[in-house]
Amino acid sequence: MKGTGYTGGLPTYEESTAKPKGRRFALALGLITSVALLQYYHASIPSLRTENVHVYSDLVDSAYAPACPQTAPLIPERNREFWDVANEIIGSDDFKWKAISLLAGAVNIPTETFDEMGPPEEDPRFETRGKLHEYLLESFPLVHSTFDLKKVNTYGLIYTWKGQNESLKPILLLAHQDVVPVNPDTVGLWTHPPFSGHFDGTKIWGRGASDDKSGVIGILTTLEILLSHGFISTRTIILSFGFDEEGGGTKGAGTLAPALLELYGENSMAFVLDETGSFSEQFGHVFAMAGVTEKGFMNVKMEVDTPGGHSSVPPSHTAIGILSRMVVEFEEDPFMIHLERQTPTYDLFQCFAEYGKDMPDELRATIKEAAQSDESLSKVENILFNDPLFKSLVATTQPVDMIHGGVKSNALPEQAWAVVNHRISTQSSVAQTQKHDTDLLIPLAHRFNLTYTAFGQDVTEMNVSSKGSLILSSFQTIPPAPVTPSSGKNAAAYELLSGTIKATYNSHRALEGDNIAVTPGMPTGNTDSRYYWSLSENILRYNHHIADPKLGQHTVNEYLSLDAYLEIIRFFTTLILNADESTTL
Repeated sequence: MKGTGYTGGLPTYEESTAKPKGRRFALALGLITSVALLQYYHASIPSLRTENVHVYSDLVDSAYAPACPQTAPLIPERNREFWDVANEIIGSDDFKWKAISLLAGAVNIPTETFDEMGPPEEDPRFETRGKLHEYLLESFPLVHSTFDLKKVNTYGLIYTWKGQNESLKPILLLAHQDVVPVNPDTVGLWTHPPFSGHFDGTKIWGRGASDDKSGVIGILTTLEILLSHGFISTRTIILSFGFDEEGGGTKGAGTLAPALLELYGENSMAFVLDETGSFSEQFGHVFAMAGVTEKGFMNVKMEVDTPGGHSSVPPSHTAIGILSRMVVEFEEDPFMIHLERQTPTYDLFQCFAEYGKDMPDELRATIKEAAQSDESLSKVENILFNDPLFKSLVATTQPVDMIHGGVKSNALPEQAWAVVNHRISTQSSVAQTQKHDTDLLIPLAHRFNLTYTAFGQDVTEMNVSSKGSLILSSFQTIPPAPVTPSSGKNAAAYELLSGTIKATYNSHRALEGDNIAVTPGMPTGNTDSRYYWSLSENILRYNHHIADPKLGQHTVNEYLSLDAYLEIIRFFTTLILNADESTTL
């Protein structure tokens, strides 16, 4: 899992009639942007209901509210006894030490994923997964005696517990066994050794403590507790644990998902839950951001071929020079960007405006008026899109990340290439991105007299006197993810997750009432969930812990606080019990 931190500011917003307020507007909007980019990387039940939303500003016309309907905290009813017992156990001192030991033991095993690893049965670097499997078997005996375990592509794990009512769609919980590598040169920078699982009294330290062994161990610990107290599942529960998510997931989730699809068929799961997403406080209220979609991904290779020769007699433009001009074209002509209504990012900001008690009145009014006013929407965009991080969250991005050309200083390069990495907006598509790239370079292909092939299509202009060729090709292409419904008649899974988040948040803090708002969100990176789209229309991405840029994911000093870890276990307990008794999924 990959995340993005935010430390920048926003330019001043000015209105002809209210410049001082405009500056406060920009500063406040900068705070919203900070939160949005920090998380990113998603029988009927009587207690599940929609609440009326209180509007905090007289400036906001009632026509614009409510913009962010909420479900109430969802506490298991039929399974209430199991929930109460589990919460009591999770809060006990004896269990805390057991939980620490279980997670630390998994962190001890360095299941690192490196670039360009070979087949699992041939590359010895995968063997650490086998050691982790032995550890899981020893640590969770009830899970392994109750669930059917199937291994896919050597190290992929599918755990299945068939429910008593097989007419109910199963739930599918995802996590990944692997971690990003620890750079040997940085070991000395760690407060505690990177695979020690050291507990300092408040935090568990080590690679994978947060990303994502807390997911694997948290799910299994939850089930072990429930099984030890006689819980019998009504609904089938499936766990799918990949082993190379940090390398793209092709060998792990890329084989696990097709195996499940063959067994169960399309749209066979009530929902799929994967990592990313978290909660934090903003404008006097706590918000949880559940990922309901992901941006797409596409690498585009630009390859320029020209005649070689001795560098003492050069042409006006070499292959490297031509390619360099094309790189400049990409940087000077970014995708046009627009924040569309009824998208997860737009909904996110409407939720901030609806529930942020301390939000300045002008900011709240402008965001809410954007629901019906194009002028207000444009005003919000003008502020947001001056911040490069928020702009990247909404836009299709196109950095040039790799370049190569030439083999010797006195030889004209016959070939030069570069790779553009696109993160495709959820408001766009692979086809639109390919068309943008194709059209962008047509004038340069003509200027330099190049034949031009783009994504398998010949787009060379007529009567070109060829002095070389330009080829655009794509690889590692992922379209933007389908958007999981977060409102309306098809939003039962999202509503169940929302109610579960609220009940967990309250129970962990001994609170009553509605203390956290749940909003649609979008992680900043891609997760293993992309392989599971065919299995459910409800793909959700959420880790129940407070957003913390200091967790050290993908860098030195990764850790997870004990308190956060215990709340994760409460979350999975509540989710499994709520899903078990739901008939709306």
